Amino acid sequence: MVESNHFTCQNSSHTTNREENKNQSYSFSIVSKMEGKEEDVRVGANKFPERQPIGTSAQSDKDYNEPPPAPLFEPGELSSWSFWRAGIAEFIATFLFLYITVLTVMGVKRSPNMCASVGIQGIAWAFGGMIFALVYCTAGISARKLSLTRALYYIVMQCLGAICGAGVVKGFQPNQYQALGGGANTVAPGYTKGSGLGAEIIGTFVLVYTVFSATDAKRNARDSHVPILAPLPIGFAVFLVHLATIPITGTGINPARSLGAAIIYNKDHSWDDHWVFWVGPFIGAALAALYHVIVIRAIPFKSRN
Repeated sequence: MVESNHFTCQNSSHTTNREENKNQSYSFSIVSKMEGKEEDVRVGANKFPERQPIGTSAQSDKDYNEPPPAPLFEPGELSSWSFWRAGIAEFIATFLFLYITVLTVMGVKRSPNMCASVGIQGIAWAFGGMIFALVYCTAGISARKLSLTRALYYIVMQCLGAICGAGVVKGFQPNQYQALGGGANTVAPGYTKGSGLGAEIIGTFVLVYTVFSATDAKRNARDSHVPILAPLPIGFAVFLVHLATIPITGTGINPARSLGAAIIYNKDHSWDDHWVFWVGPFIGAALAALYHVIVIRAIPFKSRN
């Protein structure tokens, strides 16, 4: 009986020792894991600061260096294939833009009523959708800071593309094209030229402001974890502006688009209002550029260390 009790005590002692060793091992494991987690937190905190600078304080030179402005004239680019292919891309893009959009306008106007066609919403989608597709396809070829030479070259190629695009639509249906207005921009009856000019200024401001914001290289550098598909907001801005201003001016916001349709349509009343579709977009674009530089980027107020 005594031996039995002695054996039981020994077993209990061994069990207690094993439990103590197990507890010590478990405690050591917990401490090691906690230390590891603390190390991870410390490294992670250093790698990804919890507080990010916002606003103008984020606009430092640590994450992005402003590229130098393009030279006014760059003679060397005239011998570069990238210069000429960019102009060809602008021509083709504007040609396709006018072809699809003016053909859509003709389809709506030849319908007995708006309900029998895609209506204003469909026209707006045609313009916005084509801008989305064409920016996606050509931005990598022709989008860059422009010298004066390249800017003038783009203007000429876009105007030629617009004329050809509207001309092909007229070639499909010459009589209907002239009878239905040819997709030319005019100030609608009931609106003054001043109202049309204001609509073009604001509409172009919305478009150019969106373009600057969607393609801002500094924003992409600072917020690289946020993917930005630039053609989408640009196309959507065009869609919204068309919804608002088609009843007023037919929506120009692009002098090349207005010029191409006006030349092929070639009626006096379209030329009477044509200045609106050059002056308005130029003013709207200039205001959007100033707003982006001064307010959004705050470039004149950046502190230089």
